[in-house]
Amino acid sequence: MEVYLDNAATTKPCAEAVAAAVVAMTEKYGNPSSLHRAGLNAQLLVDDARKAIASAIGADSDNIYFTSGATESNNLALRGASAAYGRKRKKIVISAVEHASVEETAADLGAKGFEIVRVSPREDGRYYAADFVSACDDDTCLISMMYVNNETGYILPVKETFSAVKRKYPDIITHTDCVQAFMKLPVRANAFCADLISLSGHKIHGGKGVGALYIKKGVRVLPVITGGKQEKGIRSGTESVPMIAAFGAAVKKLSPTITERYEKVSGLKAYLLDKLSGIEGVTVNSPEDGSPYVVNISAVGKRSEIMLHFLESREIYVSSGSACSKGQQSGVLGQFGIKDNRADSALRVSMTAETTEEELDIFCKALREGMEKVRG
Repeated sequence: MEVYLDNAATTKPCAEAVAAAVVAMTEKYGNPSSLHRAGLNAQLLVDDARKAIASAIGADSDNIYFTSGATESNNLALRGASAAYGRKRKKIVISAVEHASVEETAADLGAKGFEIVRVSPREDGRYYAADFVSACDDDTCLISMMYVNNETGYILPVKETFSAVKRKYPDIITHTDCVQAFMKLPVRANAFCADLISLSGHKIHGGKGVGALYIKKGVRVLPVITGGKQEKGIRSGTESVPMIAAFGAAVKKLSPTITERYEKVSGLKAYLLDKLSGIEGVTVNSPEDGSPYVVNISAVGKRSEIMLHFLESREIYVSSGSACSKGQQSGVLGQFGIKDNRADSALRVSMTAETTEEELDIFCKALREGMEKVRG
């Protein structure tokens, strides 16, 4: 029996998303930029998905721009906003636990003349809005803070931070990477005081290769990809209609049940933690009040990669961290005070509402066996 517990890396597309993609590929396969009826039919699919995603975050459809994925959305947000507002204001503030697509983009902008300030958690392992406000000044053009950390499930204080920053520095552009939060926790653009929001399709049972960037009306973002004037010139290139349609279908399915699914996964997390408490040598790295969808643990004394492959031999799939890091430690765990042997033995278990207690039982049984058999 396959046990898939790596949903923070990617999710299985839902039936509705697959069906929408098939229709777009086999029936409405025109280029949405074409002026004939086949093009219009494809454009209507894009418009419908745009409207569904906008509605889910309380925005107008004109504010949603499709990209190839959240990595491109994050790049577009940071590079596009810094290009628009960074001629005189040369500081960018980010959290020290961002996804690589934000961290490495910020580092590249730093090499090009921007001052990059990374805010770390306090000694208690928590973030506070005041620390981000203190890091900003009149020279700051952009602040970027993810909503849910992809490695630990830690929920960052986006709403409190952005509202505090906007009160003191109303001209600072605010960006949040909501990839691990969208369709799992409520994400509302106005409530967050967010100017830019990055979203992904394949994290919510849509397809890979599609993302979106919310851009608040009046906020300037200069394009990174130019050429065909698609997406109102913000992101040129023929739209991937099948993946966009799948994205919209997944949002339509999941949007009405965010609270219900959150409660179910919270129960699964509690069940998992209870099971793990009986396994000697296993410690939990995720905070109690983090997103229940992501649970980071350490099989202390057993290297992550070795334990991962032991579990894989039993058709149990977890990860050792962010899938984008290709198994390399990102440094995020260290920021949360998880270091040395605990970091070297970290495993990320990520669930959906379709995860079952039986699957968690199988995982815990195999993990216990691995603690006994695997050599560090």
